[in-house]
Amino acid sequence: MALSPYVFDASAENFNRLVLENSHKGPVLVHFWTPKAGPCFILMPRLVKLAAEYGGKFLLVMLNADELPELARRFSVNSVPTVKFFWRGEVAHTIHGADPDSSFREVLDRFIAGDANRAHALGVAAWQAGKVEQARMLLANAAMAEPDNLAIPRDLAKLLWAEGEGEQALKLLDSLPPEAREEPDIARLHAHLNLAETARQAPPLSELDARLALQPDDLDAHFQRAAQLLAADQFAAAMDELLWVARTDRSYRHDIGRSSLLALFDLLGSAHPLTRQYRQALSESLH
Repeated sequence: MALSPYVFDASAENFNRLVLENSHKGPVLVHFWTPKAGPCFILMPRLVKLAAEYGGKFLLVMLNADELPELARRFSVNSVPTVKFFWRGEVAHTIHGADPDSSFREVLDRFIAGDANRAHALGVAAWQAGKVEQARMLLANAAMAEPDNLAIPRDLAKLLWAEGEGEQALKLLDSLPPEAREEPDIARLHAHLNLAETARQAPPLSELDARLALQPDDLDAHFQRAAQLLAADQFAAAMDELLWVARTDRSYRHDIGRSSLLALFDLLGSAHPLTRQYRQALSESLH
């Protein structure tokens, strides 16, 4: 498949040299495909176009999984198309299916742009492989090297949360500059983690109701009640509480009432009746 100088066909004989050895010089994408799978033929020309566009900054290798089943098994390929990104002799990222071009660009740019981006990509790959301490070190180093790249603290916060360190994840996000905390991805993640951590630590609803009967303006109790209601899938009641918090004090926990509602709107989707109802109510209350 001599489609360009940057596109090669894999074989049992050339795989180690073509993929593993070259991955120590730069990223190598291996497209696992078969002639029987229609989506492979949709993805293939898109990958070839990307290879030409990047002009040798990565190599694209086509691997026919029907002809090389042992290599497909070796790298746990159970369906096609699958694209694996090799870096320094190891699989650093995997995309299953014919994702949009932006997904491939995002991963490629992490490896190509610089050391911090490569550390970020390797950190995510280490986490996916279960190497948690290695992932933490790589992501922390990448965050220090490139403080303006908000995707790095975002992924580090996700790792901390997944490893049961919710408070540390929130402290990390709280330590970002105010303008960074306003970025949509960070604000949504902060709201999700805040609600989940609050629900984990909050007292039962009966106790919160008793507190509010004595102190109706207790912001902490209202927010804890919202978190508990969400954990019980009582979305409308939870959104009532968050709307009250947003209306009452926008300075409370960095405007957590508003950011939590926005996160829920994303979760439910713009067409959901609750999204339409509470988006309008939020807009009216803040203007």
